[in-house]
Formats: sequence, C-alpha cells, structure tokens
Amino acid sequence: MKKLFHLLVVSAVGSLGLSQPGRADEGGVSFWLPGQYGSFAAIAPTAEWSLPMQTYYYTGSAESTRALIRGNLLSFGLDTDFVGQFFVPTYSPDTKVLGARPSFSLAFFPGYADTSAEVATPQVRQRQSDSLSGFGDLYPTLQLFWNQGTQNWMTYLTGDIPVGTYNPNRLSNLGIGHGAVDIGGAYTYMNTQSGWEFSATGGLTYNFENSDTDYQNGIDAHLDLGLSRSLSEQLVVGVVGYAYVQLTADDGQPPALGAFKSRTFAVGPQIGYTFQTGGRSIFVNLRGYGEFSARHRPQGTDIYVTVNIPLHRGK
Repeated sequence: MKKLFHLLVVSAVGSLGLSQPGRADEGGVSFWLPGQYGSFAAIAPTAEWSLPMQTYYYTGSAESTRALIRGNLLSFGLDTDFVGQFFVPTYSPDTKVLGARPSFSLAFFPGYADTSAEVATPQVRQRQSDSLSGFGDLYPTLQLFWNQGTQNWMTYLTGDIPVGTYNPNRLSNLGIGHGAVDIGGAYTYMNTQSGWEFSATGGLTYNFENSDTDYQNGIDAHLDLGLSRSLSEQLVVGVVGYAYVQLTADDGQPPALGAFKSRTFAVGPQIGYTFQTGGRSIFVNLRGYGEFSARHRPQGTDIYVTVNIPLHRGK
C-alpha cells in the first residue's frame, strides 16, 4: 500500500507539472497550536482548582501550486476552517517543588472542521469538501512556576494522547493521528506599578510516527509572545504574536517530496478584562492573529477567546 501511494505521488506531481509537494507536519497540521500562550504565561494560578476554557477559531488556505498530503490524500489549494472549545481542568496545589509552584492539567475539546481541496490522482484533480464534528486528542500538562518580584518563570512538559477523531482517508480530522511530546518554558515581566507586562513562551516538539501512514513529522520549534498594558484594574490591552518553524525534515515521505519544512508567523491585537461574580475573579482575554510568510501549511487568521474561572470563592 505504501509503495502504491508513493507511485501515486510521483505520478500526480509529474502529470500536473507543479512544484514538488510537501507533507510538512502531516499536511500542515502540528501538535502545537501556535499562539495558545499569550500574556501572563509564567504567572502561577492562584486557585488550587480552576477551569480555564479557550475557544479557538482558525480559517486559512494553502496556495494552489503547492501540494499538501493529508493522510493518504494528495491535495492542492486547500481551504480549512476549524473551531474548537477547549476545556482545561487544572489543579495547582499550595505547595512547592524545587522552589516552584506546580500545576497539573488535562485539556480536551469538542470541535468542528470543514476542509475543501483539489484532490489529485495521476489522471485528474477534483475539488472535494469534507466536514467533521467530534472530539480531539487529550493534552496532559505539568508546569512549574517561580516568582521573584516582577520576574516570573515557568517550565512545562506536555504531550498528545492520540484518541481524537482521525481517519487518514479524510480531508478533515480533529486528532493528529500520532503522539507527541513538547517541552519548554516561559518568562513574564509584570510590573503592577507601571502596568506593563511582557511574556515569551518557547518550546520544542518531538513527534512520534503515525502508524496509519508510516510517517513521522520533524522536530518543531515555537515561540508565543504577548505585550500588554493595564489601563485600569480591570482592563488590559496589547499585542501578541507567534513564530512556528519546523527544524528537521519529516521521515517517511517518498524521495519526490524532498525535505520540506513548514513555518508560519503571526501578529495581532489583544484585550483582557477582569470582573467579579459570585465571589470569584474571572479573567477574559480576546486576541487575534494574522499569519504571514507561511510555507507548506495553510496561512490565515486565528482568534482565541480565553476565560479563566477559579473553582473557589475568594476570601
């Protein structure tokens, strides 16, 4: 089956007279969601139990002259829309480990994906559409937070448990079809007197092989940035950005694919507001990103709405 698929790729590229296709992070879909961290990334949770929730929407497209392979499908001119409602139950015990406050969480989400593309065979390209609702993978995370005045640091270890809706013969999927491990850290400067805050979160992703496609993504590097200014005790505004770059080539593609690596960059505005209800202090953040200089993955727009709910009443 794998040899037949390799022959299909070579034949389709040759007959269409287009540039070589790159699967690059399994069709441009990576484990790390660029921009998932913004401002206040290294600030430790104050509640023992909390429920951060993140609504994420993405819309983007890939150029029609460059192919992406999604599972077993060779596609051109891919258009994609995705929305997911992430729930992240989090436990942060009031204790210290190596002088840091620990935090444990498990993220999961129901989502919807809608994708269309020209799917190629050696003889013809035909526009196809595919939409899907279901649940995504599970993402356990361990974090450690340190604080010294205005300086804050965080280190994390996270990964992907591939239990989400996935089919290598579909254009739309909610799981990525393989496991992954990601390690990194964050720094936050927060001055409550001046109102200025700056955060940077960086890390590396190691991807395991997708057993359905005999394919393994390369190592990915990512950087999420946030800069904000408090205009009052409740309101903050600022800018956000991210950079995502694949460092090493994928493994398992036919030689005709070459060592294609994906990348994308983005920048945009953010606004945050804190309000009190039921004895709880709830923070809401809205941020948007416009991508640019993307290669071998879709380029488009991200929108995040984050709500952090402590599950205890303030004293």
